[in-house]
Amino acid sequence: MLGAMESYEPRVLAPNAPVPDGVVDAGTAPSAERVKELVAGGRPVLVTLVQEDGTGGDAEPDPGLLAAASVYAWLGVRVFRVPEGQVPALRQVLDMVASIQGVRPPTLTRRGLA
Repeated sequence: MLGAMESYEPRVLAPNAPVPDGVVDAGTAPSAERVKELVAGGRPVLVTLVQEDGTGGDAEPDPGLLAAASVYAWLGVRVFRVPEGQVPALRQVLDMVASIQGVRPPTLTRRGLA
């Protein structure tokens, strides 16, 4: 796991993009245990996410896909392959997870004083 405020830059690939050099491909929807094993190996891990309805991804953000992405990101996955239409929402999820983990500052902070 990355230490506090270290550089964190997840990569998002197109659905048909090849696996980059040095990256371990965990496949589509791997188990959490499998992901933990691969992340422990020290190399960046790639997970491919597909929409539950089988569409190409140009519709609304898929809550199931984004929930799975948040779990994988929490476990240490650093490379994601998703349908093009899911990229903006996925980036928000990845930023949120990184902020919660303390590896990137929040984009916006608000302090409420009552």
